[in-house]
Amino acid sequence: MELVEVVENNNPETTSVCSKRENDATYGIDDNPPWYLCILMALQHYLTMIGAIVSIPFILTPALCMENEDPARGSIISTMIFVTGIVTFIQCTWGCRLPLVQGGTISFLVPTLAILSLPEWKCPNPDEMAKMTELEKTEVWQIRMRELSGAIAVSACFQVFIGYTGLVGKLLKVITPLTIVPTVSLVGLTLFRHASETASTHWGIAVGTTAMLTLFSQVMVNVKFPYIVYRKGAGLQFRSFALFKLFPVLLTIIIMWGICIILTATDALPEGHLARTDVRIRVLRDAPWFYIPYPGQFGLPTVTIAGVLGMLAGVLACTVESISYYPVTAQMCSAPPPPLHAINRGIGTEGLGTVLAGLWGSGNGTNTFGENVGAIGVTKIGSRRVIQWASLIMVIQGVISKFGALFIMIPDPVVGGIFCVMFGMITAFGLSALQYVDLRSSRNLYIVGVSIFFPLVLCQWMQEHPGAINTGVKELDGTLSVLLGTTILVGGCLGCVLDNLIPGSRSERGLDAWEKEMSLKSDVRLAGETSTYDFPYGMSILYRYKWTERIPFFPTYKTAKD
Repeated sequence: MELVEVVENNNPETTSVCSKRENDATYGIDDNPPWYLCILMALQHYLTMIGAIVSIPFILTPALCMENEDPARGSIISTMIFVTGIVTFIQCTWGCRLPLVQGGTISFLVPTLAILSLPEWKCPNPDEMAKMTELEKTEVWQIRMRELSGAIAVSACFQVFIGYTGLVGKLLKVITPLTIVPTVSLVGLTLFRHASETASTHWGIAVGTTAMLTLFSQVMVNVKFPYIVYRKGAGLQFRSFALFKLFPVLLTIIIMWGICIILTATDALPEGHLARTDVRIRVLRDAPWFYIPYPGQFGLPTVTIAGVLGMLAGVLACTVESISYYPVTAQMCSAPPPPLHAINRGIGTEGLGTVLAGLWGSGNGTNTFGENVGAIGVTKIGSRRVIQWASLIMVIQGVISKFGALFIMIPDPVVGGIFCVMFGMITAFGLSALQYVDLRSSRNLYIVGVSIFFPLVLCQWMQEHPGAINTGVKELDGTLSVLLGTTILVGGCLGCVLDNLIPGSRSERGLDAWEKEMSLKSDVRLAGETSTYDFPYGMSILYRYKWTERIPFFPTYKTAKD
């Protein structure tokens, strides 16, 4: 028998304008793993994001005045995941073409709750609800959903505009490493409460999940799993498979979920405990087998100035956050720095996805999922093909509701343990931008300290005092409350203003090193060369016409500097 080792990295030989970066990615952005590995890796990404996506409707539906027993909860969850799959496929195939998952975001949940807290949208008291018919109860939450849908769809047009017109490039001139650091790191730091709430349901299981994920992804990463295969003409062969390197998250969830099943079967956990696997059995039982979401399913969206202005804060926060993720993700998946046309197209596509999410009635927008960016960092799998498979799983799950309900049953402490790693990775990726700046400079240390600490203080106070701002104009009060209550927006703006206001040399600020990561130029290539960020089809047609060089979101786009 012959000993053969499975090749872990499938790097196709292509001529590219930019060579891939050298890092430890198992599968780079243009690599195409075998289909059976793609499915398992895609499932891993799905499991990483499903907890965060499902948590948003569970927070949203009470604010919509929807009863706990209302089966429409499942419809909203299916709609959100269905739209996530569609937008994710468009983004990674035709948008920025980075392996990013586009899904619901807390950045939109904050202005949503602010809008629904206005007097005209206050929920009827329990006595009034008890007197209503089922049809009237449905209209109570659907009229609020229509208000949110219109506000989300209209406000997202701003993101579509700045992306596809190339105005987002103007923002990149002032978004420096000291803007990226607070924006990205505060995502992880702000989410610590969500991780704490889920993990604290059973610290033993949560810590065990974190420890097992650490063991698989860091300690046993180079341990090969042996197996035997038979090949005609060669006989039996021993092969090795990098099981722990490719599927650390999936393995961790399966094992810890299995432990929870045992604890549930033996009644080691009390009835109703969130670590039990039967605590959400009703979700699985009541979920319909098939449900196809469609635009306007809850009625024609309505539009008000107050709603649009409030949601615009979420759009701005998502724009800054996504721009921050692009170079970080590109580095993790061995891709060259994203050129200007890819960034323009990515933001425009994200805005388009938010418009679709609003029209579909998901009650939320779309944004780059930080959890999946963290998953790429943990698993070292940055293949675009894997995310395309993940988007297919999301679309199927959105239609086959029983399938999605099964994964919603993952115990809370298991999800909390995963979050402790993922959110920590996001924070670390944000802080990694400090490598470009001079940390011996008291100027830089001052900016980092203030832009991270002050937003945590201010936003915490704003959450505890929702009526603190009283200008006499309700729309303005709500908008200011949302703006000042979003840590990533406050931190990013503060870091940006201070870095561009306080004197400092280009080298001290890290601008020279940063330009190598975030280029504001187009792809400069020779005839016959291709780029990671090219469209999958139609490039030969674009090269035929000179006018395509002036379209900001086309791969043939050339800036004035070029």
